[in-house]
Amino acid sequence: MNNSYNHSLSASTQFTQKSVNRCFDGEQHYYSHQSTSTKTPMTFSIYLPDEALAGQRCPAILYLSGLTCNADNVTHKAHFQQKCSELGMIFIAPDTSPRSSDGSDSNDVANDERYFVGQGASYYVDATQAPWSEHFNMQSYIVDELYDLLRSEFPIHSIGITGHSMGGHGALLLGFKFPGKFVSVSALSPVCAASESAWGQAAYTEYFGDDKSLWAQADASQVIEEVGQQYSSILVDQGAADEFLADGQLQTSKLQQACTNAKQPLTLRYQAGHDHSYYFIQTVINEHIEHHWRMAQLS
Repeated sequence: MNNSYNHSLSASTQFTQKSVNRCFDGEQHYYSHQSTSTKTPMTFSIYLPDEALAGQRCPAILYLSGLTCNADNVTHKAHFQQKCSELGMIFIAPDTSPRSSDGSDSNDVANDERYFVGQGASYYVDATQAPWSEHFNMQSYIVDELYDLLRSEFPIHSIGITGHSMGGHGALLLGFKFPGKFVSVSALSPVCAASESAWGQAAYTEYFGDDKSLWAQADASQVIEEVGQQYSSILVDQGAADEFLADGQLQTSKLQQACTNAKQPLTLRYQAGHDHSYYFIQTVINEHIEHHWRMAQLS
């Protein structure tokens, strides 16, 4: 196995490298940096195939994780590295929310004992209500700050966006709000209409207060219907035995209707027998990587 590749960040980088591990024909890296958007340290993982380590510009996938997760979950459990190695794809997984002001375990930023509201539950939006608005600016962090830093520090040709559950909501929301930044969109078991799910309503009451116009701007299905077609095709996989689909948290039919109204081509696949877990993600992740690779070839 060739171990001669060594990607070096620029001297002016804001990133601190936390770890590097050889994995297939590439390396799995972790970084931290001080965010101006969240006013806290933030972390992310990035898989760099050997082509990228040698300086070749490669297509990238930005993966947004779900409730209670951080950068570790998908990096350790989804098994995406082999397919990314084969195709020469970069895979980036940021944390789901700010957590502490100094990078410790102090838990001193806004939090809530409900797992679908507090840390790990940002919904990838910019909050407008105190105390959340001071740190919970994840839309700005993802699409402005982190996006620009990644493109300046790594040999990225183009970026597609995907995610799971709350992160699937984030991928659809940010992909359609900022289509100029992403060449492709997909989602796994996404929260499709956050303003109409119990999870999203609890979170948005905290983040936005009673201003329902702000809720609508943070609802993926409503945004898609408002902005219309932005991509030649988007891919969504949903476990047919998903317990959160059954109890109304995901509202997948709202996404299907929104895409129909927006004339946005959608490949929506219900996967028989699959639930909401990382076993489901492992089952379909390679097809999502291939979807983003194909779209990148057209960009």
